[in-house]
Amino acid sequence: MPENFASRTEAAPGRAAERRLGVTIPFDGVSLPEHRGWFARLADLGYTDVWSSEVDGSDGFTPLALAAAWEPRLNLGLAIAPVFTRGPALLAMSIAALAEMAGDRLTIGLGASSAPVVERWNGIAYQHPYARTRDVLHIVQRALAGERVDAELETLTVRGFRLSRPVATRPRLILGALRPGMLHLARDEADGAVLNWLSATDVGRVRQELGDSLVAARLFVIPTADAERARTLARRMIAAYLTVPAYADFHRWLGRGPQLEPMWAAWAAGDRAGANAAIPDQVVDELIIHGPAEACREHIARYQDAGVDVAVLAIISPPDDLPEAVARLAPR
Repeated sequence: MPENFASRTEAAPGRAAERRLGVTIPFDGVSLPEHRGWFARLADLGYTDVWSSEVDGSDGFTPLALAAAWEPRLNLGLAIAPVFTRGPALLAMSIAALAEMAGDRLTIGLGASSAPVVERWNGIAYQHPYARTRDVLHIVQRALAGERVDAELETLTVRGFRLSRPVATRPRLILGALRPGMLHLARDEADGAVLNWLSATDVGRVRQELGDSLVAARLFVIPTADAERARTLARRMIAAYLTVPAYADFHRWLGRGPQLEPMWAAWAAGDRAGANAAIPDQVVDELIIHGPAEACREHIARYQDAGVDVAVLAIISPPDDLPEAVARLAPR
């Protein structure tokens, strides 16, 4: 296990000792300046973390920089920073600048992202994602440790880079990981893994590959008692994500292939409505947390009991209903 993780953790990431509950930021329909009040409210409600993402909204670093400056009670996380869309030196500089503000509150997830994000939107070849993640992790770790980096690796070469602003407190570096190869890299070379799109009963399977490493997981929550409405929305989300090859392979590995094959076949044929309709209720109810607030909290607890150390809620709610939803899902 990397030294910087072990030095800050007296025991293995604890199912009870380090159980944390966070939310995904920025909130839809809320401007970044308006988040200042939200960050204070989240801390007052008992949330421990705010985690950003980097897909097609804000970048991953700016919301965390605001949170670091505005609310010192919150831990900060990014899930994930793609390893293709920034060079490793720039990625190390961005992490170092945020670590200077956040200290030991910061966890950065690195990951391969997906071909649509990397190739279609950024014009970068999506090749050798495992090797690229491994190589960027290696370079960023060395840079954050204050080393001069000279490295000729499988997917990139770096010559003579050193951070001119040393990092006083190195953040945790975890990997977006779905299957054994990347999960083992997260276990052996990083501080843990960030998971996505899995059920509470899937956590044990992933934990077998990760051992006692830190596990963060983004959990999608639709807090409504209207099950039909929730499932309709959830099906659109599932079809959009689980047809991406990396997630499809993940669910085949988890054993969910037979349940999802009709969706994949309809999607491949261009039948989006048919793909949505083909998703069984059981899969929806396993992968998306929905229902009244108390039922949602119980479902979240099942993930935590199974071994998720940091549960990060992605709350799907109309902006006008968001304050109440956040309050009702807060730790009790």
